Amino acid sequence: MVSKIKKETAEATSTTTLTTKGREICMSEKEKNIVPSTAEAEMSEEEKQKLLEQFDKESKTRKFGSPVLKKAYRVFAIIVTLYHLVFASGLYMPETLKHRSIHVGMILILAFMLYPATKKASRKVIAWYDYVFIALSAAVPIYMCVDYVNIINRAGKPDMMDVVIGTLLTLVVLEATRRVCGMALPIISIIFMIYSLMGTKQGLIPIDVPGIFLHRGYTWQKLMSHFFSNTEGIYGSSVNVASTYIFLFIAFGEVMNKCGMGQFFNDFANAIAGGTKGGPAKVAVVASGLLGMINGAAVAVVVTTGSFTIPLMKKSGYDGGQLMPPVMGAAAFIMADTLGMKYNELLLSAIIPAVIYYMGILFQIQMRAEKMGMQGTPKDQLPKMSQVMKEYGHLALPIIFLVYMLFFSGKTVIMAAFYTIVFTIIVAQCRKNTRMTFQDILDAMVASAKSTVSVAIACACVGIIVGSCSITGFALNMANTIISIGGKSLMFTLVFTMITCMILGMGLPSIPSYIITSTIAAPALVQLGIPALVAHMFCFYFAMFANLTPPVALAAFAAAGIAGGSPMKTGWASVKLALAGFILPYMFVYNTDLLLLDTPLAKAIQVAVTAAVGVFLISTAVEGFLFTKVNIVLRIASLIGAYLLIDSGLVTDIAGIVICAVVFVFQKAAAKKSAPAAA
Repeated sequence: MVSKIKKETAEATSTTTLTTKGREICMSEKEKNIVPSTAEAEMSEEEKQKLLEQFDKESKTRKFGSPVLKKAYRVFAIIVTLYHLVFASGLYMPETLKHRSIHVGMILILAFMLYPATKKASRKVIAWYDYVFIALSAAVPIYMCVDYVNIINRAGKPDMMDVVIGTLLTLVVLEATRRVCGMALPIISIIFMIYSLMGTKQGLIPIDVPGIFLHRGYTWQKLMSHFFSNTEGIYGSSVNVASTYIFLFIAFGEVMNKCGMGQFFNDFANAIAGGTKGGPAKVAVVASGLLGMINGAAVAVVVTTGSFTIPLMKKSGYDGGQLMPPVMGAAAFIMADTLGMKYNELLLSAIIPAVIYYMGILFQIQMRAEKMGMQGTPKDQLPKMSQVMKEYGHLALPIIFLVYMLFFSGKTVIMAAFYTIVFTIIVAQCRKNTRMTFQDILDAMVASAKSTVSVAIACACVGIIVGSCSITGFALNMANTIISIGGKSLMFTLVFTMITCMILGMGLPSIPSYIITSTIAAPALVQLGIPALVAHMFCFYFAMFANLTPPVALAAFAAAGIAGGSPMKTGWASVKLALAGFILPYMFVYNTDLLLLDTPLAKAIQVAVTAAVGVFLISTAVEGFLFTKVNIVLRIASLIGAYLLIDSGLVTDIAGIVICAVVFVFQKAAAKKSAPAAA
């Protein structure tokens, strides 16, 4: 019984994350209105951890048996966090390459401390060979700091020591990535390295690459120098973002988590939507969206949030919402850095598409709940809004403060994050139930360093791919290939780019997925005259969706494990529920006003309304229900209306809205006719 009730909520929770889970609703009439007891519904911490480790490579960390090792790890993790906070505060800011090298070195050390080499390796002690990797990881930043001036002067003309250190850096990054993220990203990186070394003119491998991807080839010395001694390789923009914005916002999320923000958002969502039709699923959407504004994660978040929202949201962790400002997840910082635009400007551009996406999910949940006669959670089992605000309402202040710092203070994003962390700790002391002790603060610092490892390692490894693309010109060649296949047709090019992004994103964490897709696919769209922001947002959306699309959809599979269902059915159910999100990128390509690019307020309101109507029509067509069952003719009409609203023309907008009105009136009349018959 409980497993079947879980299915409704799993679908909703899946699509709130873009990286996440879906689930078919297949409940009998007797089961639809039954709420599981707390004892039945609750998933233990041990069960969550086992499920998490089954689908998420990043969660398989050591649990130190020795108090000495445990203390040593905690002390080092605190040092790592303090370094990044001191850097953010401006008290100590080393040169660019020094800072990035120190950051990568620290993260590598943490990775080899936390992640065993194999499944069979001990998870209670650090193996002897891991101490070797730790020493090598430390040697690279030490060398960079000691010989920094000479390294800069030798850029492009490395000596033997530069090559040795560059080789060590590359190898330890690949090994750490294998342990933390799995095999997919290291394999792709090695393929790009081999590609860079191929070429009969200068390449280490005297074989020419066929076709348009031909290049002169590079020596091992040249490639290692490119990876190590400049900002176009491993120490590129992705590492820069990881060492600044990402680390600080992860720290902010951990502080918020420690003071009870997850519970606040979950209770708030329950108070708002828990009693409505399809309430549990709506709570998953609202809570995940709210929590996603603070931080975004992948499979780990699926299991954390899903284990609570699926059993009717006893409590919640933070989930993806990697499209929702004011934070949007780590990939948004990388996008802003890549495009050279202010982060607050990117946030403004992301607001309307994100809201429209969540609206589409809620539309479908409402329609499905009405179609299946589902009811919400009984009011006596829901928290009261007054009590929620009394206990946790002050935790909204850090969010307001963050928005102020990002948009109105004139401070940098880094300083905004730093001040918000401090402000959050102060605000949390206002009530006993959210008050943080000194130990809680230290725990948050340890958790910040640990949570950053998977993101930062992926950013370092993807630097190998980006560096290979930059030195060989692969990205430009790929863009030309995409355009040639698309035949200079924008729609065909968009579809091919979407497929490329989905394939490249399969099995990869969202951050490297976005970086790779934006590096390889976005230039093709830019060449067709699409603004760079629009092109990157298009790739961003589909890189996120690659994580919930079968056949490789680990996050959706994790949700299936929670709900006790078929992984593939879960994946396809999440795709169905997230269908509006697959169409949204096409909408803002054809109607750039959705991203508020130099858009007047009146125009912004118009495009927001028409986009909302469009996803409403999509939801109607997909679910086949609006007040009552929708016949095939009106479902097709709904799809046509949604398609018309993709275009920004006044005529097509009016036609789409008229179709929506006709469908609405017909369904309302049909519902009235069927009501007496049902009675």
